[in-house]
Amino acid sequence: MLDDKIVWITGAGSGIGEAGAVALAKAGALVVLTGRRREPLEETAAEIGGAGGRAEVEPLDIADAAAVKAAAERIRERHGRIDILVNCAGINVPNRHWPEMTPADWDRVVAIDLNGAYYCVDAVLPDMRARKDGLIINIASWAGRYDSYVTGPAYNAAKHGLLAMSASLNLEESENGIRASVICPGEVSTPILDKRPVPPTPEDKARMLQPEDLAATILYVARMPARVCVNEVLISPTVNRLVSKG
Repeated sequence: MLDDKIVWITGAGSGIGEAGAVALAKAGALVVLTGRRREPLEETAAEIGGAGGRAEVEPLDIADAAAVKAAAERIRERHGRIDILVNCAGINVPNRHWPEMTPADWDRVVAIDLNGAYYCVDAVLPDMRARKDGLIINIASWAGRYDSYVTGPAYNAAKHGLLAMSASLNLEESENGIRASVICPGEVSTPILDKRPVPPTPEDKARMLQPEDLAATILYVARMPARVCVNEVLISPTVNRLVSKG
């Protein structure tokens, strides 16, 4: 079902984005890999190519709205369209709680986790509207559905915003054949965990969701027929440390 689909995926150099790109390429899609650093993207592309898939590298800082729009135009020039956008790029900062967080910390998180996702959506919508077809998959967080102390206010606010943005897309754009799905994972063992004030232990990471678990979830959503909108997926490790037991 994904044969010859053109997929643009951000945060594709590591973690969920990398795993998602590999899974989508194995399913037949041509994946365009975006991230801030070219080298990790090239490594993901090489992995995909080695498995017989197709991938292109499009380095980009998604916090730059003009650069995002230009990248989308280049993809359309090469392939004529973007069928699926997967917003995986996300960051957090070590100084994430109110006593030590600065306005610069807040701005950095929101610029990538919310604004960057919006810029990518804004860049693909006109063509999707014209074709009356398109799928947008936003990777949010358990912290986007439920308040979490661990992730901090900037990340929480940005991920809550991502849920609201996805819902508004379905409210306004469904008549244009456009579907938005937001995936809200609990803790996933990715490099972003190392930015925590107290990084989790290897034992903790082993019990978390793994990037390939999220890749399977992304693939599930992407394979749904155009008549189906998977509005939201809430997924967690069996041992969910983000749920308070108090």
